[in-house]
Amino acid sequence: MTGAAGANPGGSAPAGGVDSGANAGREASVAPARDAAPVADALPTADPVPSKDYARQYRALVAELLPELERVLLEEDPVLGPSVAAFESEFAVYVRARHAVGVNSGTDALVLALRGLGVGAGDEVITAANTFVATVHAIRQVGARPVLVDPDPRTMLLDADAAAAAIGPHTRALLPVHLYGRACDGPAFRALAAARDLHLIEDVAQAHGARCADGTPAGSGASAGCFSFHPSKNLGAFGDGGCVTTDSAELTASLERLRNLGKRGKYEVHDVAPNSKLDTLQAAILRVKLRHLEGWIERRGDHAARYAEALADIDELTLPEPGPGRHAWHLYVVRTPRRDELRSWLASRGVKAGLHYPIPPHLQPAHADLGYARGALPVAEALADQVLSLPVSHELEGREIQRVCDALRQFHAL
Repeated sequence: MTGAAGANPGGSAPAGGVDSGANAGREASVAPARDAAPVADALPTADPVPSKDYARQYRALVAELLPELERVLLEEDPVLGPSVAAFESEFAVYVRARHAVGVNSGTDALVLALRGLGVGAGDEVITAANTFVATVHAIRQVGARPVLVDPDPRTMLLDADAAAAAIGPHTRALLPVHLYGRACDGPAFRALAAARDLHLIEDVAQAHGARCADGTPAGSGASAGCFSFHPSKNLGAFGDGGCVTTDSAELTASLERLRNLGKRGKYEVHDVAPNSKLDTLQAAILRVKLRHLEGWIERRGDHAARYAEALADIDELTLPEPGPGRHAWHLYVVRTPRRDELRSWLASRGVKAGLHYPIPPHLQPAHADLGYARGALPVAEALADQVLSLPVSHELEGREIQRVCDALRQFHAL
């Protein structure tokens, strides 16, 4: 499969770049060079279109949030108060997992899940080459080696067949990433992990509420599902936070110990572990927000549908596919050969567009020692040059999405 290329450092690159895939009949990712379009004078930007708006979200929830925060401050312990266990229970139900353990961040969720499952020095963990760098950091923090595999160029996700081709004698775990809000092929990864006796750890930091093709929620059915509650996420705290979901009572007990300095009881310490507990206040905030998550995902889907309809005839843009199951639309990521020029154009018109991500993990200085040369993972590298995230947050109004569409059409009409 195309996405399998580059699983090993220094491997030969397949011919060609990223196939657009998402739009039938479109050209491959790297378009022929063309003259830069002239950039017109910037338009007035009295009302910028943000990629996210925390203040707007807070104003919409303030009547629900303030009573909860006051109750917590007056009645609960600020560290591991009852709201933490309440949120863990509610979130486990939402994800269809038996247990959930709140931690300090999505990165810590990955680190502690790996540690809790015994992954460490001498082990290899297979993951997506185009993921956020925290995924790779987490693998290395437990002493294991990340084996980076190019994603499927059509879905931008790690493919189970490509992961299978990268399995070696030291592979201990598979770590697919549900990127941008689209779920990986959960059933295929579960079958692969079972057949090869590997742990399956899902990075669900960007896919709260996403569903696989069989209807199962992203993060369920794996050895561990790792979530981030960074404020930018579909379900985000007003601070940092994370969570691990699992069906294993044994792993749950390990995670509860590992998030609390390795303690068993109040004074006895059995592991050298971090202080990584989900704050009680953040848990209370997340309980309020969880009640709105389904509606927020629906609204993001409406924004995505508007983009798909308005931009379908722009040949230079490769639009994301909804895919099977349910896309949670954490990000609306298009691909274009003139990414940086388009991003500047949008900024001049008050539209904030993001980059997820402009440097793949294997080309980051921090991971140079892994031995991946430029060109070893050509799909990830091409995506890094082309991806652009359009505003899709649920706080945005339809007229704001239309402004983005209008600006995009103006750019491509020049």
